[in-house]
Amino acid sequence: MTAVSDTDLLFNRLAKTELDSYEGGLGGLTRREFLKYCTGIAATMGLPTVAGVQMAQAATASQRPPVIWLHGQECTGCTESLLRSYHPTLESLILDTISLDYHETLCVGAGKQAEAHKHKIMEEFHGKYVLVTEGATPTKDGGIYCKIGDKPHVEHVQEAAEGAAAIIAIGSCAAWGGIQSAHPNPTEAKATHEVLNGKTVINIPGCPPNPYNFISTVLYLLTFNKPPELDQENRPKFAYGRLIHENCERRPHFDAGRFALEFGDYGHRQGFCLYKLGCKGPETYANCPAIGFGDVGFGAWPIGTGHPCFGCTMKESAFNKPIHALADVKTYAPPTAFPAVDAPKGGGISPGAAAIAAAIGGAALGAAAVAMRKMPGRVDESDNTEHSD
Repeated sequence: MTAVSDTDLLFNRLAKTELDSYEGGLGGLTRREFLKYCTGIAATMGLPTVAGVQMAQAATASQRPPVIWLHGQECTGCTESLLRSYHPTLESLILDTISLDYHETLCVGAGKQAEAHKHKIMEEFHGKYVLVTEGATPTKDGGIYCKIGDKPHVEHVQEAAEGAAAIIAIGSCAAWGGIQSAHPNPTEAKATHEVLNGKTVINIPGCPPNPYNFISTVLYLLTFNKPPELDQENRPKFAYGRLIHENCERRPHFDAGRFALEFGDYGHRQGFCLYKLGCKGPETYANCPAIGFGDVGFGAWPIGTGHPCFGCTMKESAFNKPIHALADVKTYAPPTAFPAVDAPKGGGISPGAAAIAAAIGGAALGAAAVAMRKMPGRVDESDNTEHSD
């Protein structure tokens, strides 16, 4: 007889009772599938199973908080990435769970009608709506370098923030200022939190960020009426609490001293570590290697496709540090006791290895190692097998 877990019993009970109003599934999901989805979200955030059940209940409640989504200086990549989440899809989860009542890219209406609708939401749901900002906010000359409805973006942000229950800055442009704020920053572009003094802004950085980091944060807000645990930069710890370097699939090559030195070289073709090509994984906090992008599974992220991470989730790295510059390794430096990728093969040792041997065992040992390397052949007394360079 197959054992039934407590979680399965909980799912079965909830599927018949608490979520009876959940008719026909959400975006084609059954009630059980949606419960499992929310439980998975909770697990990625380090929460117990019951939190997933609470998220499912909150997500299917009849009262949905409105969302006002503003766009500043950006490429709309964050919205594009969010539109491509499929488990469930954006329209079936976010648009059904939270009423996305105003979005400057997806709005059906335009002009004065759209602006009037936004102000109606702000008045009727004062203190209850969620404000999402995408893009940097220019501030030079009163912010005239980004205007919507004949009003600077900075004024839209400040106005909408006054009555918002929660504020989320999605993407590195909104979180840090992005490429628009890079030197010489001609429009004096700033992050959302820099133009909202005294307001708590939840930062979901990335270029673009993984859509599930945003979805998980929204579900947490919806369920518990407060942000998830944040780090010193106001990023959710569940998504930005660990270095990319810790979970990178190329980490074993780093530990073994195997590095790609040029794009297309032997090491690069073999999938070796990209640290020496400027990969910022050792100094970047994000969960990219754990969940990937585009719902296509393992490897769907920059390093997985052979390109170095450029630290898009980090204020210090993104758009401010040259791509070729080496990362500031937060754990320990790469090993130097291993031969380079292009080192000649053979029984001898490299001069670099000999130098390390000298440092560890004394100059005499290093000198002996060099002398052995120069010998045309030697006999190993342990197995009488001849070795030659």
